[in-house]
Amino acid sequence: MKLAERMSRLGTETAFEVLARAGELEKEGRDIIHLEIGQPDFRTPDYIIDAAYKAMKDGFTGYGPSAGLPQARERYAQYLNDTRGTDYKASEIVITPGAKPILFFSILALVNEGDEVICPNPGFPIYESVTEFVGATAVPSPLREDREFRLDPAELASLVTEKTKLIIINSPHNPTGSMLTMEDLEAIAEVAIKHNVMVLSDEPYSKMVYDGEFHSIAEVDGMRDLTILLEGFSKTYAMTGWRLGYAAMRQDLADQIAKLQTNSNSCTASFIQMAGIAAYDGPQGESDAMMKSFQERRDIMVDGLNTLPGVSCLSPAGAFYVFPNVTGTGIDSRELAKRCLEEAGVAVLSGTAFGKYGDGYLRLSSANSVENINEAIERLRKLLGG
Repeated sequence: MKLAERMSRLGTETAFEVLARAGELEKEGRDIIHLEIGQPDFRTPDYIIDAAYKAMKDGFTGYGPSAGLPQARERYAQYLNDTRGTDYKASEIVITPGAKPILFFSILALVNEGDEVICPNPGFPIYESVTEFVGATAVPSPLREDREFRLDPAELASLVTEKTKLIIINSPHNPTGSMLTMEDLEAIAEVAIKHNVMVLSDEPYSKMVYDGEFHSIAEVDGMRDLTILLEGFSKTYAMTGWRLGYAAMRQDLADQIAKLQTNSNSCTASFIQMAGIAAYDGPQGESDAMMKSFQERRDIMVDGLNTLPGVSCLSPAGAFYVFPNVTGTGIDSRELAKRCLEEAGVAVLSGTAFGKYGDGYLRLSSANSVENINEAIERLRKLLGG
């Protein structure tokens, strides 16, 4: 079989590869602590499950509009307006099976072969993967430790060319846990407005904030029609397997994104969209408790990592990842990640899984129990001879 040439440009997520290898080791009887995958270790709240069941019993099991059910688009727009101070209408919302389709569809709709997309680096690998897939160039916008892994607006401005069609930002950020300040966002907006470039703002960790205050670039004057604001339910409500995400954007673009949905997924499952409404309307206690737990785990993980020889780790402002600097160990980050799994039984990711500027770092997810996090730290201490 001869595949289309474009398939050679399509990447993957290393987290799933490491997860698969960890699974193989577990089948061999090894005890593995999973710190590689970005998935809450909590159950979806029962009230959301009950709402999905009720929706199925009520007949929400057939095709729906490609852009989403009208009542779901209305409620999701209201949520964004309540949390970001925006004024989106239901017609500017597109609901998809998970957040990733919005990334894919936005790049397909806006970026031609030979164009450029500015992506955070280190950053979520799908940004670069889809950009390269469509024949465009992913231009890395470096995130450096001396800026607490926040994008440098001045450096961003120097990367914009006449070929730039899209700027991607992610705050709170995967993999570093950094969070852009309002000052950062205003400076980024100035660049986007000056060059009339769309910004895809990836915000699924908006509720996972521990230090500082979350802001969206959509709040900045002049950015409403230049922003694709991406949200989802996976992280806040432990709904990763439900596959429910959405984005707000100007209506003429929303119509085109919906057309791509028609040609791929047809629509998002109607009963799951109704569960999303229930998630927003229902009691937020379980979600709030989950966020508090992630903050506690972050503190324990960061404190523990900073006691390991050759390791230093900033405390992330949000998300549920930590991004320790391991250059002091003298071990290449790829090799160290491999040894963590194979020798210590701790599944982590090399920072290089998120781009070349991740070299010298590891990414660990704090979505595991305090007991397992403490055990992982001790296993790593033994591995590093501490």
